[in-house]
Amino acid sequence: MIRPDLSLPIPESIEAAHFIGIGGSGMSGLARMFLERGIRVSGSDRADSPALHDLAERGATVFVGHDAANLPDDVDTVIHTGAIWPENPEFLLAKERGLHVIHRSQALHWLIGGRRLVSVAGAHGKTTSTGMIVTALQALDADPTFVSGGVVAQLGVSSGTGSDELFVIEADESDGTFLLYDTSIALITNVDPDHLDHWGTDDAFYEGFATFANEAREAVVISADDPGALRVAGLLTHANVLTFGTADAADLRVTDIRTDGPVSFAVTYEGTTVEGRLRVPGEHNAINATGAVAVLVTLGFALEAAVRAVEGFLGTVRRFELHGVERGVSVFDDYAHHPTEVAAALSAARTVVGDGRLIALHQPHTYSRTQHMYREFAEVLEGLADHTVVLDVYGAREDPVPGVTGELVSGAFGDPDHVHYVADWQAAADYTASVARDGDYVITLGCGNVNLIIPQVLDALARTAPGE
Repeated sequence: MIRPDLSLPIPESIEAAHFIGIGGSGMSGLARMFLERGIRVSGSDRADSPALHDLAERGATVFVGHDAANLPDDVDTVIHTGAIWPENPEFLLAKERGLHVIHRSQALHWLIGGRRLVSVAGAHGKTTSTGMIVTALQALDADPTFVSGGVVAQLGVSSGTGSDELFVIEADESDGTFLLYDTSIALITNVDPDHLDHWGTDDAFYEGFATFANEAREAVVISADDPGALRVAGLLTHANVLTFGTADAADLRVTDIRTDGPVSFAVTYEGTTVEGRLRVPGEHNAINATGAVAVLVTLGFALEAAVRAVEGFLGTVRRFELHGVERGVSVFDDYAHHPTEVAAALSAARTVVGDGRLIALHQPHTYSRTQHMYREFAEVLEGLADHTVVLDVYGAREDPVPGVTGELVSGAFGDPDHVHYVADWQAAADYTASVARDGDYVITLGCGNVNLIIPQVLDALARTAPGE
């Protein structure tokens, strides 16, 4: 992993950019925006993907695998993710050639320029909240530029170039880069200490969020429910803070949340109450919607118009996304990779599964998080899923840690009959199919590559009868 060096100069102009790790949702979105600006784009990733094919069709030169030969002669700027290793041959050659080598957050900062920036931060819910704000703004006849961490379902992209002054981003707290941006309106969905490999301590994590919020030029919108957000709120010195949530003291208070069918809710602000209904499931999404409405109100839109606009949001890819139904079993994918996110995803699924059961197919993400939170994962999975299949850890940027495997999670279950650890993917797919029955939901959980097992699960369901 390469820690971003935010002290490095950002070039004033960029004519040809090379992206190392171009296939990721965030990086591919940036690359697409560079192409829209008329900048020559090349890039590489360790594996082929639909994102690479899309970029190639748009005019980018893309490579599968990392090799120094991938770096074109005419490149003036190299943009990288934090997930690559310092030994990456393209990274080393760029340094040797004296090129501008910047982190993706600095490339985003360059794209933003001086626009009016809405930055969405939080441990959970920021991709959904970003999508809600962007699609609502478009419904309200605004035309924002945006960069999200996931593909917005109704737009089919994770980024887009608009014509007005608004720019909406999902701001990453994992490496502190959300402090780089000149934010106008900061939205904090929640604050759940994570990424301590960067921050070191819980206190430093909270203080980082407080700095991010206090530096917002116009306003801070922050949860009134989340304990971590409340702790950050106590550190704020900002003159314009707007709170949202179910708490009695929230400035925008959400009440009457119903999840037995399409999620319905009511939002009250300054004595006016407006009822709304969502197209995405889960109580947490009613709260996310209220945060999005709070941002829209801060931007000057009326409460009624803001609620109506947020109702049109159709979700984001890899957030409770249905991939297929086989033998009466529905197979979903969700990006959840933290215990709080897993709890939200399973709770939302529970509201729509009816009499069926929930079978979680969980891929732990990173060795450090698994080692730190395996008990919390086990508690949530055992409490909310009817059965859990645990895969091995997706290491991402980390080297393996002895003794830290998916079995660490499965071994923390109180009832071993509710969990099955299977390192081999085909065996995991076959086992999942053998326990699933008509009406059940299978949900893959994780932000690694666990979604790639879904075709194997659907195939196993098609050829395996229940109980085999």
